[in-house]
Formats: sequence, C-alpha cells, structure tokens
Amino acid sequence: MKFTEERLKLFAAPLSETEDQKCKNAIGMVRDALKGIGFSDEGKNIEKMYMDTYSYSLEMRSTTNNRKVKLFVKGSYANNTNVRTESDVDIAVVLESTFKVKYRPAISDSSYGFSNSSDNVQTFKDEVEIALRDKFGSDVERKNKSIKIHGNTYRVDADGVPCMRHRDYSNDYSSNPDNYLGGISIRSDDGERIVNYPEQHIKNGREKNNQTKTYYKKMVRIIKKMRYIMQDENYESVNKVSSFGLESLLWNLPNEAFTKYTSYRFVFGDVMEYLKENIDKLASYKEANGIKSLCSSSVEIENYKRFINDLYYFYEYDI
Repeated sequence: MKFTEERLKLFAAPLSETEDQKCKNAIGMVRDALKGIGFSDEGKNIEKMYMDTYSYSLEMRSTTNNRKVKLFVKGSYANNTNVRTESDVDIAVVLESTFKVKYRPAISDSSYGFSNSSDNVQTFKDEVEIALRDKFGSDVERKNKSIKIHGNTYRVDADGVPCMRHRDYSNDYSSNPDNYLGGISIRSDDGERIVNYPEQHIKNGREKNNQTKTYYKKMVRIIKKMRYIMQDENYESVNKVSSFGLESLLWNLPNEAFTKYTSYRFVFGDVMEYLKENIDKLASYKEANGIKSLCSSSVEIENYKRFINDLYYFYEYDI
C-alpha cells in the first residue's frame, strides 16, 4: 500500500493537548476514590514525572497507618505514543509500603532489616475496587489484571492497575535498602504474577526520543498506525505482536536509523530496511525498559519476523 508524505505526517503527529488533560483527570479520578478509604494526597499537586511526557504522578499516604501509595500514568499515554484517542488511560496504583523483593543468593529479608507484612496485592486490589465502586458505582468493572472505570460524557475511560512495588536487589552489595531496581508486581485474578518496569520505559523512551531529534516516537506512532491498517487488511501477523512490542522493537534500533533523513517516508523506509536486514538480532532485543527480553521464546521471535516481513512489503511510499 502506498503512503504519501502528508499521510505519514498525520500518523506521526502526537495527540492533542486535550489528551494531556485527559491523563491528569484520570489520576484525579483514582485519587478521589482512594480518599474514600483513608488515603490523603497531603495537599500535593498532580505533577508530571517528565515535562515532555503525559506521565502524571501523585503520592498518597494512609491517614490511619503508614501505608504509602503512588499513582502514575503508564503505557502509551504516558509515553506519548498513543495513536487511538479512544484508548483507556492506564493508571498504576502502586502500594509502596509493602513490596516484593528479589535478592542475590544467600541474601534474605534480615540482611536489609525487612519484616513480613499482612498486606498482599490481591487484598489491595479488593480495597481499590471497593473505593472505585463507592465513587463510580456500576461504571466500575473488575478485570483479570486491572479495574476498569467506564467513562461517560464528562469522564474518561481509565484502567487502574493495583500492584506492589517490586524491588530487585540483585546488584546491591552493601545491604542498602534504597539501592534497588524498581518495578511493579501485578498479581492477576487467575494467579499469574507479572513484573513490569513502566517507569524505566518512560525514562528510556524519553531519552531515545531526544537522541533521535524526536523521530523515535514519530516512527513508533507510524508503525502502530501501520499495524491497525494491516489488521483491517486481514494480515494475521499483526495479531501476534502488540503496540507495546512495536514500541520496544524500535527502541532497540541504533539512533542513526532515525536521523539520516528528515522526510518521514525516508526515515520510515530506513527503519524498515534496518529491521529487515537485522532480523536475526531479535533474540537480543529488550523491551523499551531495557531490562526484560522482548521475545521470551522462539515462537515470539518468529511472530516478530513474520510481522516485519509483512510490513516490509506492505509499506510503499507514494512519490
């Protein structure tokens, strides 16, 4: 399919400033609900982690005990790579005061002076659900990994993700409780435990975008739009890769793949040439957080190979 420069420019453009307010409002919705179960924002404002993102965040504390929660926007909205305005805003609801840990061999809680807590991520999710239902009633729907707040004419759609802080002390050799790699630990209702690193993703994506003169995120938006168009054209390979995966895929490319040209059609062409010529490097690629592998199995590697090959021949630019 042929694409003009003007069409690619439309694909590459970030969402409007109204999306910025949408993210801030979503944080405010969860904040207001948590106040109903005893958490306070202590007069703090909802602020961005980085000014050139939509990564709003807020810390709250329980008014009756020492529990601490951090709220922040994660996902494509936070990274300013969203291409569908109807997508939900993802809000991490992180219990910071109780956390999951990963240690080096022969290291234990006692090495850091940690003690067990009665808190767990499932009971925390139950609490968050109760708070949201008290605030938004039947518009709240519990899902396997999240709690969805259905929007209406004056409220945005949002997905709250209750989780605990994950602390990885594998590279700490001084028993310093503050020297950890921080992620989030999610426990789905069907029993799966997932560790993700959304804050590192936001940080790394921002740095990559600055290093490539903003072309990294422009190309991410284009490849995401291509995926949706290919989906409409019944390409099966698009169903085996995610928008998050494509953002991570491009994060692994060298900066030079984005900076040789200024014309979008040539930049995207260079990106596709690099992916095609270096398709055997997929096994070494990381998620955009720089920590987890992009492909955890040979099946996933083959899924990305099929998508790259399909997109390579699908994309043509109109002179």
